[in-house]
Amino acid sequence: MTTRTVDTTEELAAFLRSRRERLDPDRLGLPAHRRARRTPGLRREEVAELAGVSTDYVVRLEQGRGLRPSAEVLAALARALRLAPGERDYLFDLAGRRRPGSTGGGAAAGSAPSLARLVDDLSPLPAMLMDHRYDLLAWNPEMARLLPDFAAVPPGRRNAMWLCLLHPPMRGFYADRESVLRDGVAHLRAAWAAHPQDRALAGLIAEFTAQDEDFARLWAEREVRVNGRGRKLLRHPTVGAITVDFEILLPLENPELRLLVYRAADQESRALLDRLCAR
Repeated sequence: MTTRTVDTTEELAAFLRSRRERLDPDRLGLPAHRRARRTPGLRREEVAELAGVSTDYVVRLEQGRGLRPSAEVLAALARALRLAPGERDYLFDLAGRRRPGSTGGGAAAGSAPSLARLVDDLSPLPAMLMDHRYDLLAWNPEMARLLPDFAAVPPGRRNAMWLCLLHPPMRGFYADRESVLRDGVAHLRAAWAAHPQDRALAGLIAEFTAQDEDFARLWAEREVRVNGRGRKLLRHPTVGAITVDFEILLPLENPELRLLVYRAADQESRALLDRLCAR
């Protein structure tokens, strides 16, 4: 199967259209028009007025006609379209502009082994280290007992999204699989824009889109909101239902890595988790 990296011009156009069409003009306090709207959301001229640019400029952007908007224009469009922080970052990445507040620095050499040792030190809390593709780089024994035995999964398939989508033992593992998938797809879409030349990531997305209809459906929604913390109900095959709170931490010296830590959300789950990890 051939894979393609990000067509940023095409995706930028589609993303702007999708975010314009989702806005309710009544909620933005825009003047009512006598002429009925034929399409949902704002008109291009309304976005142009809110952003302080010409209507023709918005039209050309939405048609993917090779424009490279400045950081100032991108910020104005983000305000006009009421973009959330993750969506704003996605817009800047697609346009090839440095995100506001980002350092632009690369990964720190040698940080992954140090973080892998930290994963072990976090025991007895289940923890694992992932990269921006959700490839699993390190995990401690507690995480291996809570989730499928990673050592038994072929190295080329040690990817959190692949396990959730295509690994049969994981199909019923998450009680709210839709929410877990939605968060994962939103993360991968943001990573896809931030790493336009990453062919391994493009290959994963092509595989997931072709083999899982839920992934394909969520990918088409262009959601890029990513949750750094939350709660999950896990259906463990040995001990039953365990509710965990999770935190995703980004190391300052290597923000391409993600440290995921689980904690029991209640006393019953703590007892079950302790029993599982003591096996």
